[in-house]
Amino acid sequence: MNARDTQTFFEEIFCASTETELAAALSRRDHATLSWHPLGGNDSNYGVVENQQSSPIAALIEKIINSIDAILMRKCEEAGLDPRSPDAPRSMADAVKQFFARDVEAWHLGPFRQKQAEDIQIHADGPRMDTSLLIYDNGEGQHPDDFEDTFLSLLHANKNDIPFVQGKYNMGGTGAIVFCGKRRYQLIASRKWTADGDYGFTLVREHPLTDEEAKTKKNTWYEFLKIDGQIPRFPIDSLDLGLRGRHFTTGSLVKLYSYDLPSGARSVISRDLNQSINEFLFEPALPVYTIDKAERYPKDKALARELFGLKRRVEADDSKYIEDSFSQESESADIGRMKVTCYVFHSKVDERSVKETRETIQREFFKNNMAVLFSLNGQVHGHYTSEFITRSLKFPLLKNHLLIHVDCTHMRYPFRKELFMASRDRLKDCAETRQLRGLLTTLLSKGRLQDIYKRRRDFMSLESGDTAELLKSFTKSIPLNSDLLRLLQNTFKIDIPTDKKKGEKPKKKTKDKEEKAPFKPERFPSFFQLVGSGTEEKPAAKVPLGGLRSVKFATDVEDQYFDRTHEPGDLQISLLSYKPNDTTGGSAPGQPKQLSDLVNVTKSSPDQGTIRIAMAPTQEVMVDDMVQMKAVLHGPGEQFEERFWIKIVDKDKKLEKKQHDEDIKPESLGLPQYYLVWKEPHDGHFTWETFAEKTSADEMDFSTIMHPLVTSEKLDAIFINMDSRVLKGHKGRIKAISEEQIELAEKKYISSVYFHTLFLFTIAKNRNYTVRQAENDVDIGDFLKDVFASYYSEFLLNFGTEQLMATLDL
Repeated sequence: MNARDTQTFFEEIFCASTETELAAALSRRDHATLSWHPLGGNDSNYGVVENQQSSPIAALIEKIINSIDAILMRKCEEAGLDPRSPDAPRSMADAVKQFFARDVEAWHLGPFRQKQAEDIQIHADGPRMDTSLLIYDNGEGQHPDDFEDTFLSLLHANKNDIPFVQGKYNMGGTGAIVFCGKRRYQLIASRKWTADGDYGFTLVREHPLTDEEAKTKKNTWYEFLKIDGQIPRFPIDSLDLGLRGRHFTTGSLVKLYSYDLPSGARSVISRDLNQSINEFLFEPALPVYTIDKAERYPKDKALARELFGLKRRVEADDSKYIEDSFSQESESADIGRMKVTCYVFHSKVDERSVKETRETIQREFFKNNMAVLFSLNGQVHGHYTSEFITRSLKFPLLKNHLLIHVDCTHMRYPFRKELFMASRDRLKDCAETRQLRGLLTTLLSKGRLQDIYKRRRDFMSLESGDTAELLKSFTKSIPLNSDLLRLLQNTFKIDIPTDKKKGEKPKKKTKDKEEKAPFKPERFPSFFQLVGSGTEEKPAAKVPLGGLRSVKFATDVEDQYFDRTHEPGDLQISLLSYKPNDTTGGSAPGQPKQLSDLVNVTKSSPDQGTIRIAMAPTQEVMVDDMVQMKAVLHGPGEQFEERFWIKIVDKDKKLEKKQHDEDIKPESLGLPQYYLVWKEPHDGHFTWETFAEKTSADEMDFSTIMHPLVTSEKLDAIFINMDSRVLKGHKGRIKAISEEQIELAEKKYISSVYFHTLFLFTIAKNRNYTVRQAENDVDIGDFLKDVFASYYSEFLLNFGTEQLMATLDL
């Protein structure tokens, strides 16, 4: 086939918008000149190709990562550097700083970011419900003769010894094939950035097994196209491929025919697919364009949108969704350095209802139900759902309003490699992931996030019903030593309320706290000072073995100083000197090389003028050892330094005793409060909307009876809907109802819902029940809510003992 015919053939398959159109174009060709060859030279490649990413979005991300790698490789070669030499950048972040030094600072501005994003473009093609995707990059490109060693190879460590790129084994390029329709068609085309060779292309597909082959083969395989025994090619100066802002001259493109996008990403890709990619690329090295066609969505006014990662969206200065954000950076000898950033979302934004706000936040920031993101070089490699927030952190009020990012880039390689699958889309189930989960729980369940959660819980100290009075009435009809009461006391801490005795001492009044002067943050710090003493004679902290202590610093810099994308600062903690206890003789450890050999350090981002670092001793130190540390506050402006000593002391006996007590005593919880909820404002009680705003739950409606707030295995509160259809129907059946009867009906309703919820929860907890609906585990709170909504409460209200006896004619 000559060059002109080859180009015509390319144009036919490139313009095919679906796999059906592509198959038709292939059927019209002379198959004598076309031949298909196993991908990677191995017809047993099915398992390698199929066993990669578990979702089409995660597989697509690998294509984008390959494009970013290709652009960085091109920049390196343009600079005259061997990518594998010591002179090349040592990380992806270093490569961006070195190769885009004059541009990167401007990318926070739209026009500059959009210009750079033209180097990586994702285009939609085909009908709305049968979308094909085209990915283009202006990267290094490949000569046609090198295709089989690059694009078409498998498990070749092409980039394993290049430190500034993400790819390693050349697997990512094949992960998306399994989501390309039923025939698995993928077009690959490229021209080397030096423009000294032809434009080459090939097709990849799943081999269609013949009836004879099916008799001897267990699996099919993946294969690529050659024409006349070689990768098809033809000379070009440029090609008009419909790219934004340019013709194709060099670089690479991949077309994924009839790509199996999930339902949430099937509409305008510049919006829905854009949001999903942002989530998986939390902080990409380079911006990307997503572009749809006017023929597909003629009424849409924004068919092209650039993306630059979820981090930049949630940290944007004009973000109206973020209520608070902060970071904590932890460093230890076994794990290395890990940065955890938390973003807390508002429960209500602008004039939108709570439900509308939550739906928008879910669509914009949690499209793939990922609440905890674990990333490497900005790419998400695994995640937890909101289950981590409710079960591990025990913060259910933040379930739908907390995003946690864990940057694993600087973890020690031996630990990090155990966390992620080779497909880079999920966590392994191993000792290291369990250790990481435990560390995250310890880091976040105390401190800043706990304070935020307490503020959200403060509303529950108001407007609650009188649980003590309810219990007092309840216990009048049952003996104090009854099995029923003992069942409650096994789960809850119950003090039977009594009338106040004469002469009872009044409670002491708490003193009003002094009002603090409002904090006035600066963009850059003007001072940085240790709070308290830090001398060797009077150390800044006495840190117990097996315990944790904090040191505070005062400053005037803004809270987001460590986390903002533009001109961020940093706090570096290092070891100055170490004085082991001289009384231990010759068994004392030698001079450590770094601070993490002695102390595990966690530093937090500024909080209203205070920076905290928490320290926990390693097993290398002993009682009475002294450690001198240096804290340096870095940034674009002036740098500040503080030096201080800490002393290692014996184990905290109080902490030890508390932990021992917790081990031998079952958890005993106070009775949950109940709260009345009305559709409209009613005597200072919650409304349906304020309930949803404060609890992150779905807004109540007439079918809702109650909503139990369950934190892990603890029943915190019971919200009772006073405008439920059941209560309204019950009152409606009482003829000529009086105010007294209304009050009596409401009391019966409240007590019935409260105590039945209490006992159902207590029995489930004492008997260690788990609840499943079909194949899915169900939260006990959701189960109880559903039970009451499914006519159970109507039965409680309308069928008392008399009615039941009457039905039996007793």
